[in-house]
Amino acid sequence: MSFQILYMNHNRSISISWIVVSSMILFAALSRLLPHWPNFTAVGAMALFGASHLHRPVHAALVSFGALYLSDLIINNVLYAEYYTSFFWGFNSGVYVGFAVILAIGLLLRGRVGVAAVGGAAVLSSVAFFLITNAFHWWSSGMYPLTATGLLMSYTAGLPFFWNTLLGDLFFSGLLFGGYAWLVQRVKVLGIQQP
Repeated sequence: MSFQILYMNHNRSISISWIVVSSMILFAALSRLLPHWPNFTAVGAMALFGASHLHRPVHAALVSFGALYLSDLIINNVLYAEYYTSFFWGFNSGVYVGFAVILAIGLLLRGRVGVAAVGGAAVLSSVAFFLITNAFHWWSSGMYPLTATGLLMSYTAGLPFFWNTLLGDLFFSGLLFGGYAWLVQRVKVLGIQQP
């Protein structure tokens, strides 16, 4: 009987934890709708946090990509609606590949969440995202010659955005990871072992 109660309480803790983490991810994605400096967003932190705190990697991918795509739909079709003749369902593939790499980095944080680990993962995520998205832009935009010099030009043009990405990833990682750690200390039902 006591094992069954313990099992039910553990499942309740996982369920509540999943709801809290997923809600934090959704709010992080929707924070993109608020006025902000270019690239100073919670997108990278959201992927790191989701991958490290949702118990199943598939849930981390579904919730994080779903939140990113939902915020993209709102941004493209509400904030930038004048640029499209009809509802725009598309997305920037370079951004989503970069986001997938950040999710993979977040999976490496599972069970190792600490200030140094999260800070290092945020820096690594920013660098990876910068390299991937600018390489995609170089390859697909037609703005640069498809040579090593053209790739270097794309990276050089993207540098101002990189610094904002880095600051955003560090700031929002601190906010999400720190906020969740604070909640876990105060709400006993969330205080379950992370994977």
